[in-house]
Amino acid sequence: MRKLPAAAALAALALAGSALAHHSFAMFDPSRTITVSGTVKEFQYTNPHSWLIVVAPGPDGKAAEWAFESEGPSTLLRNGVKRSMFAPGDKVTVQAWPMRDGRPAGALLSATRANGQLVHFRQGPPPPGVATGG
Repeated sequence: MRKLPAAAALAALALAGSALAHHSFAMFDPSRTITVSGTVKEFQYTNPHSWLIVVAPGPDGKAAEWAFESEGPSTLLRNGVKRSMFAPGDKVTVQAWPMRDGRPAGALLSATRANGQLVHFRQGPPPPGVATGG
């Protein structure tokens, strides 16, 4: 019978490791900030992560879909980010930490809407080099 608690503890540790890996930002390069201007295709205000999908020039200069990952809705709402703030067709300028492998994606830091409103997606002060006006 002592094997059951040990097996349960081992399973819990294994799951905790995969949960931590899931929330890793290792795929992003926080030493660089990119700026991408384009048109919102979709704002997925979903758990566990929200996504702002923007059509803009890709690394090769051709139109590409950029996928910017952010926090879940509860965290975004605490930061003042609402589902209605980004609609398909809206023009935006996004600042993000880029993917290390060069794909058109990143960790969303901020987005400036066409009306000039700057929206921060992460808690705390913006990282160095991220726009703060608006």
